[in-house]
Amino acid sequence: MEVKENQGRKENVTGQEKLRVLTWHIHGNYLYYLTQTPLEFYLPKGEGAGYGGRARGFDWGDNVHDVPIEQVKDLDFDVILFQHRKNYEVDQYEILSEAQRRLPKIYLEHDPPQEHPTNTAHWVSDPSMLLVHVTDFNRLMWDSNGTPTTVIDHGVMVPDNVKYTGEHAKGIVVVNNMHKRGRRLGLDVFEKIREQVPLDLVGMGSTELGGLGEVSHDELPALVAGYRFFFNPIRYTSLGLSVCEAMMTGLPVVGLATTEMVTAIENGKRGYVETDVDKLIERMHYLLDDHDHARELSRNAREYATQRFNIQRFANDWQRVVSNFVQNTH
Repeated sequence: MEVKENQGRKENVTGQEKLRVLTWHIHGNYLYYLTQTPLEFYLPKGEGAGYGGRARGFDWGDNVHDVPIEQVKDLDFDVILFQHRKNYEVDQYEILSEAQRRLPKIYLEHDPPQEHPTNTAHWVSDPSMLLVHVTDFNRLMWDSNGTPTTVIDHGVMVPDNVKYTGEHAKGIVVVNNMHKRGRRLGLDVFEKIREQVPLDLVGMGSTELGGLGEVSHDELPALVAGYRFFFNPIRYTSLGLSVCEAMMTGLPVVGLATTEMVTAIENGKRGYVETDVDKLIERMHYLLDDHDHARELSRNAREYATQRFNIQRFANDWQRVVSNFVQNTH
């Protein structure tokens, strides 16, 4: 969106001042998509997790600004957006002024509860805050302690010129550091299936499992587009951005019928989800043997993703939620 300067603040083309959001760099891909929202984003930059600022590998817009940690206290913000427990419980007291800590505060929760799946109380227990979940499943599982909640479904982008071909008769898996994260990320499922089905693995640490290594965000869609299907072995997490991106690219998705996955994948239409791993193996062989069926699923997956994970819808949702929250808090 076109912007213009106005006494140190930026306006969008409607003449409204763009709200200024302080947040941390927690999940690079999500942050990149979040910054498609017509807001001004300020990222504290320094040493330590969450302080990476505008990391390489992303085409950041001019609405995204790095701020040295020691200068954060000197800036004016409209809202503080937390994305990690440490941001909320530790970092705000180290880098924010007392006045900044009284600003409207939103907590963006990326994950379902890691401890007990239904009885875990979220550490944010504040009726003056807003707890934003990225899936309906996550909101369902967390005990939100009376903190107001909302859900903003994912939004993703892939290059227009990248199209599914499915020419490689194998599946592609995109998971970071699977070798360290074990059963929750489906390490055992992945290893069992790849004994019977050709699978390539990409992501940070993937070479430890014989994978292809890390692939940049910009290069990933073109790489995965050549595989017959996308396989998500993860047992328990949010709906991964890599799944949304794969569907937007046009890959049929195969995965476990758990968490939010069951709302995105309709069997025989956009891919296959099962809780029986042996059935998943059968589905994969079917896709490897029938390229025409894979192409049909590809068209359906891309059409669905274009509607559900539309980046403009996502940006509009975030702008509406932040604007309404700030307005109603003051």
